[in-house]
Amino acid sequence: MQSSRISFPLAVGFVVLLASCPFRAQGPPAQTRVVITHEMPPFDGTYLKVTGVEVTYPPRGSSPPHTHGCPVVGYIAEGAIRYQVKDQPETIYKAGDSFYEAANGVHQVSANASDKEPARLIVFFLCDHQAPLSTVLPADSTGGKSP
Repeated sequence: MQSSRISFPLAVGFVVLLASCPFRAQGPPAQTRVVITHEMPPFDGTYLKVTGVEVTYPPRGSSPPHTHGCPVVGYIAEGAIRYQVKDQPETIYKAGDSFYEAANGVHQVSANASDKEPARLIVFFLCDHQAPLSTVLPADSTGGKSP
């Protein structure tokens, strides 16, 4: 029967190898925080795809009224965004904030809240079917104000 003990020189060599490994953590540990939690609608499951899009608005920039065929999760990376989906109040989301938008909601306002600084958001489309990411709506079909 063989011994399961490792010899001292081999153990020291292993420790030195681990200490010099480029994959070990450097510096203080990363900090994490939950930025959004939201229940998802039932998905078909035969076609699942997530698409991430970075949107940058110049000062006073905006998007026309539109809709998304899939649920959307957004994260404000820089600046502040004015946001409104039909039948909900207009909200201003600032850097570090997140939002959830249900599929097929009429996105009436999506605009930079500043007239001096750019704004940037990361949007994730969570799809279970082939669909365009956004569909621009005629101005008279939104039932509310435009950006």
